[in-house]
Amino acid sequence: MAGGAASGGSAASDTYAGARHWLLMPSWLVLVVFVLAPVCVMAIYSFLTKEFRGGVIWDPTLAAYDQFFFDRGLFGDGEPTLQWTYITIFWRSIWQAGLATILSLIIGFPTAYYIATRPASTRALWVFLITIPYWVNLLIRTVSMKFLLRDEGPMNDFLVGIGLIGEPLQIINTNLAVQLGLFYSYLPFMVLPIYASVERYNFNMSEAAADLYATKWTTLRRIVLPAVKPGVIAGCILVFVPSLGAFLAPDLLGGAKNFMIGSLIEEQFKGNAGNWPFGAAASMILLTLVMLLLLVFARQQRRAGAPT
Repeated sequence: MAGGAASGGSAASDTYAGARHWLLMPSWLVLVVFVLAPVCVMAIYSFLTKEFRGGVIWDPTLAAYDQFFFDRGLFGDGEPTLQWTYITIFWRSIWQAGLATILSLIIGFPTAYYIATRPASTRALWVFLITIPYWVNLLIRTVSMKFLLRDEGPMNDFLVGIGLIGEPLQIINTNLAVQLGLFYSYLPFMVLPIYASVERYNFNMSEAAADLYATKWTTLRRIVLPAVKPGVIAGCILVFVPSLGAFLAPDLLGGAKNFMIGSLIEEQFKGNAGNWPFGAAASMILLTLVMLLLLVFARQQRRAGAPT
């Protein structure tokens, strides 16, 4: 029978074992051209000098990184002090992304659990319903949310109409609006991995725990959560990472006072007033942070899977 893996044979008996590296070639080409090459270009540009009409001068310098972390006064010749403006933007991005991840987990886990415990014939329909809003472009969805949350929008009109509030709530151009935008944008990225884990969970383990007089909370904490942890962690990464670099929600819903690191980077590449090396340096700092988080996660997973 051809295809050892498909027939349950070992990988060594794979009919296409000799062509394995050639089969991987398209994937490697895509990774090199669309991932590795842009990152290398970004890293190189972060060490170049800003050209005042936009672009760069091929003169290596650490000025972009120095500008991100240190303030040297108006003319650049003062004593260096910490540049809290950019560090604050970076910190705001981290806690906004973290809060969006927590909110998505709080809403996404019960949703995924509910879908996974429906009859098998209806689960595909529930997953289909979850993904329907995300057939629309992210920009259009974010603009729609801005229309919904504005002072004269449908939500405020409804709350005023039923007498719950006396005057419209000011939500647009606040951190709350940014948080709602991030949460709404990336919720399915939390639901789907957890759903995949819960669907594979053996519910006989919960019944066994109940037979041993374990409470529902104990069963959830000691049996269910450890079993579906890979899906929870994958969902947290899939929500946190794109939220950290998001710029549509901060731009359209947060205004100038609620900048996130993604907005800061985008601004550096707009028009002739931009600062390409500084934008590239901020991107590299963000990329480094994400890589460190993923390395910590990978190390933790390797330790968890190591034999004791």
